[in-house]
Amino acid sequence: MHFLVFIFILSILVLVHEWGHYITARKCGVRVEQFSLGFGRKLWSRRRGDTEFLICAIPLGGYVKMAGDDRQHAKGSPDEFYSKSVGQRALIVLMGPVINVVLAFVCFWLVFMIGYVDMELSAQKIPAVIGEVRKASPAEKAGLMAGDKVISINGRKVAHWPDLQDSVRESSGSHLTVVLTRGEETMTKMVTPAQESQKDIFGREHPVRLIGVGQVPLKSSEDVVIVRYGPIKAFGRAFQELLDVTQKTYRALYEMCIGLRSPKEVMGLVGMFQVIKFAMTISLSFVLHIVGVISASLAIFNLLPLIPLDGGHLLLLGIEKIRGRALSAKLDHWITRVGFSLILMLAVFVFYVDFERIGLIDKVTHFLKPG
Repeated sequence: MHFLVFIFILSILVLVHEWGHYITARKCGVRVEQFSLGFGRKLWSRRRGDTEFLICAIPLGGYVKMAGDDRQHAKGSPDEFYSKSVGQRALIVLMGPVINVVLAFVCFWLVFMIGYVDMELSAQKIPAVIGEVRKASPAEKAGLMAGDKVISINGRKVAHWPDLQDSVRESSGSHLTVVLTRGEETMTKMVTPAQESQKDIFGREHPVRLIGVGQVPLKSSEDVVIVRYGPIKAFGRAFQELLDVTQKTYRALYEMCIGLRSPKEVMGLVGMFQVIKFAMTISLSFVLHIVGVISASLAIFNLLPLIPLDGGHLLLLGIEKIRGRALSAKLDHWITRVGFSLILMLAVFVFYVDFERIGLIDKVTHFLKPG
């Protein structure tokens, strides 16, 4: 079920992107020969007018084949791609990413109208009161008991349960100084945290400092704060969210380029599947938010100045506009080859990072290790 939902979401993302190219080409008078969802062997097709609509076996992308979109084989017909002005061709190329941005905005708009869990407000309803103490845990050994209210850890004020968790996980040193109240009495306990492994949504294990306590169970769903807005206010919030996601994505790309971030933070199809799978366990609103983030990220990625991405084609069209004529067919051919090579290397790297993230690389390495 998770895989089918992921394929459905991916298909929607591809469909709206290619529809942006398709409808703009039609409006500009370009004949569209094929509109394909997926690659590889044809599973289904239907012709409508001049266009053959296809569904193919590999659902990892799609394409729009326009008449005369290969300059070397264009015949000069008025309904061909290269017969149109630079501005019209640029608009056809640009509208794919633009529609992905529109989809992202619609997803965010729906999120704010449906309602989402405000984690900060919800956290303020969870007191820093110990609900349970695990047997033989560091907390039990230090004398902590259920019902104790934690005031501070290592001098850091604790107001709510998430503050307690953060104080323990972000601490350093062998001991924690825990100030708490028990009834009318205030006392200090020295706790030696344990380090355990916890899995993230990708299945990777990370060392985490824990003391072995649990929170007081929530009394009702009223303890979870759901925030929702009317259509007009949600519209403004969605626009702000889109700006924030775009800004953070470009900042992350910039920091990767200058070495402040690891390139291994990129996420491919495998990573997207894991994130969407996790989001499905939370709520529809969370799934919509993730789809919006992915759609906006796809638009940004497609605008990178590399062939065969849309940004690469826009770069060549910009050069053509400045020069007054297109680059030579030979130079254009070499730029395309280099661009495809770079994209292929990037794809291999992203898949490697995804497989490493879910632990597959370690498993393969361990399996191939002699002995």
